[in-house]
Amino acid sequence: MARWTCALELDRSRKITAGSEQALGDAIRRGADLRISLASIHNEHLDRASDNNDLIREMLGCPVTYLLDDRWSAGIMSDRVPLAPPDGFGPRMSMSFFAFNQDGRQAIARPYLDGAPVGGKPGPTPPTGDHPNPKYNQFDGWDADTNAPSHNMVYEFEYYRFYVGNHWEELLSHDASGTVTGGSLEALTHAVYEDGGDVKVGLRGLCRDLADDPARAMDHEVFVDLGSCYHYTDGKQLLGPSRTVVRARPATPLSYRSQAWDFGFVMPRTDGFVACWWCDPYTLKFHRTEGQYPIRWFVRR
Repeated sequence: MARWTCALELDRSRKITAGSEQALGDAIRRGADLRISLASIHNEHLDRASDNNDLIREMLGCPVTYLLDDRWSAGIMSDRVPLAPPDGFGPRMSMSFFAFNQDGRQAIARPYLDGAPVGGKPGPTPPTGDHPNPKYNQFDGWDADTNAPSHNMVYEFEYYRFYVGNHWEELLSHDASGTVTGGSLEALTHAVYEDGGDVKVGLRGLCRDLADDPARAMDHEVFVDLGSCYHYTDGKQLLGPSRTVVRARPATPLSYRSQAWDFGFVMPRTDGFVACWWCDPYTLKFHRTEGQYPIRWFVRR
């Protein structure tokens, strides 16, 4: 079976101690899964008032990965909720969309799901500079009085290890019109329906509408697994809904800014069509969009 390998390791100052950014980017480009291993001290990171100085090792998964400008890798924890280890969950129901960049820079966007009333307006929320944790360096803040606060930061973990699972095989690629540029639909459908494979897609340009000028948005590819897949045998199409996708304005490093991120689901099709169902994190109301995108299709057997 394919093994997980450490493509890149950083020390607490975020200097490279093993692997390389290129090795990480090459793996993400091939559709690799991404997991990140971190270490921190409980009463330095999670609970400053505690006398528990245990070293905590964390392994987190990033179901959504990005390749930006064909050179910069990032991952987002699209299924994370707030925790208060070792006892349970955080005080308010929300999602914790942590993002990790290849250089160790981090970001957090938190759409609240509990329906509590909010009256603030989107906009910058400058950090106060008096954060009680010296290992926590917050660069900025956004939308603190809304339903969707976010900020960008670095927490100084003891190390950062980027593990990649090279479990995926690219079996079909096509341009935005569905014209095949590599592989075949037949190879893809055989791997899914005869071999029982899982499907992942790489969607090029999925976040361009979040840029100030979509026509000049940074080149980017977003990778996410699909759930169920549907093959129309006479119509010669395969399609399926994705796991949760978290989108952010394409930039290096990947970061959150006011009104420049959202989350939802996509349904790609092998003719380049993608139906999207996006949630506005400030209102939690969904809206639909659609478009044509270049897509690469991967299978894990």
